[in-house]
Amino acid sequence: MGKKVLVLGELREGSLRNVSFEAIAAGKQIANGGEVVAVLVGDQIGSLGKEMIQYGADRVLTVEDEKLKHYTSDGYSQALLTIIEKENPEGIVFGHTALGKDLSPKIASKLNIGLISDVTSLEVKDDGYTFIRPIYSGKAFEKKKIIEGIVFITIRPNNIDPLSKDENKAGDIQSVSVEIKDLRTIIKEVVKKASEGVDLSEAKVIIAGGRGVKSAEGFEPLQELANVLGGAVGASRGACDADYCDYSLQIGQTGKVVTPDLYIACGISGAIQHLAGMSNSKVIVAINKDPEANIFNVADYGIVGDLFEVVPLLTEEFRKMKAGSSN
Repeated sequence: MGKKVLVLGELREGSLRNVSFEAIAAGKQIANGGEVVAVLVGDQIGSLGKEMIQYGADRVLTVEDEKLKHYTSDGYSQALLTIIEKENPEGIVFGHTALGKDLSPKIASKLNIGLISDVTSLEVKDDGYTFIRPIYSGKAFEKKKIIEGIVFITIRPNNIDPLSKDENKAGDIQSVSVEIKDLRTIIKEVVKKASEGVDLSEAKVIIAGGRGVKSAEGFEPLQELANVLGGAVGASRGACDADYCDYSLQIGQTGKVVTPDLYIACGISGAIQHLAGMSNSKVIVAINKDPEANIFNVADYGIVGDLFEVVPLLTEEFRKMKAGSSN
């Protein structure tokens, strides 16, 4: 029998994050022929509900309030708990993002239900749902089931393929009025560094640098390669600690966990803390002068050489390939 599944659409600077569409795809599997209801929370949501419909949602509920312009766990939980009470879903799906990791335990606690976080894949069988998630910093995987109650999961970005966009798909979009009150935290202004290019946590291609880049300028050839491939630049903690780049680029156990289609590690030794953040990438290429570097143990392809010689050569070859394919 089909189920009703609630999916949280996540906004960033007025646009929907890709993990929102991946969550719809996961919700479709859990619904098993039932209804997927997308929820958008924020201020001035506009036509984003239509995009959720086009990616597979059957219905969209929006909660708009000036107090929800910036994320706070108090404000968002009030909005979502009101909708959950009204809709009485049998499943809930969030993205395993900074927002999802903060909000989902609070919702689960309020509802007194279980939560399976950081799901990378799921299996739907006659006897129920099985969710697969990495443990021990990605060195092993476990399978978990929810025996009774609401199925509540968060999914890791870039692991569940979204459904194809259907611009002709129609669905009901309804505004829900929720009184947001007694906020313990009010965000007046968000000050952040200007960033360009692809979001690191959702990038399909990542070029990452370690201490081997030697300086902030050493990241320039990596950025050039990332621009050619339409990817993002990341870094090891060692590079961040050395002030070669900002900590917002850090990948690893104490940084971002990423699973791109292609991960090119440049001048990264392969400390276990770094591997915890990228070892589940689909294809890993390592470039390092030290043939004994630990990064080669997880790499699909290894290049022993100076990154300042190898990376420009790769950039030039990819440019030629792209130019040839466009002719």
